[in-house]
Amino acid sequence: MTRTIPLAAFCAAALLGAAGAAGASTLVIGSGAAQECSDAAVKGRTDNRAVLACTTALEVENLNFRDRARTYVNRGVLQLRQRQFSAARSDFDQAANIDPNLGEAYVNRGATLVGEERYQEGVEQIDKGLSLGVKDPEKAWFNRGLANEGLGDVKSAYRDYSKAAELKPDWPAPKTELARFTIKRP
Repeated sequence: MTRTIPLAAFCAAALLGAAGAAGASTLVIGSGAAQECSDAAVKGRTDNRAVLACTTALEVENLNFRDRARTYVNRGVLQLRQRQFSAARSDFDQAANIDPNLGEAYVNRGATLVGEERYQEGVEQIDKGLSLGVKDPEKAWFNRGLANEGLGDVKSAYRDYSKAAELKPDWPAPKTELARFTIKRP
């Protein structure tokens, strides 16, 4: 297999993939500010007002531990989209501390690491999240593909993108990545 785009273009694709729709595995919860936060994460918003809704929910609303962890995930997703990797990772850390079995905390932490070009750490976090189960596994597999490609493991990247495409056949992102590969038979 060979890549058909230069490495610089891959790095841009990885950053966009991590910070965009591929990087975010969201959770729907609650009411009030927590619901606004959740809706913003699901709808792909990137504005500061959405982040503020999440912060308000965390500071003011009486959330049970699951909703608190999920609100941290949702705020982290919004910050991830803003390329605020450190702040996003901090929120995913908080979510994992509250609920260590919340797969979305790990796959999204992995996405921040991919965005920072810390590919091996990203793969490890994504794998942990996938082992716990996530709502949108295709996004995790896509980001795992970006990480493996960043590590130079083109075969694994191809398999990861293929898995993402298999899980969500109508999603164009993994197909776009797969189109860059050429399979050479011996």
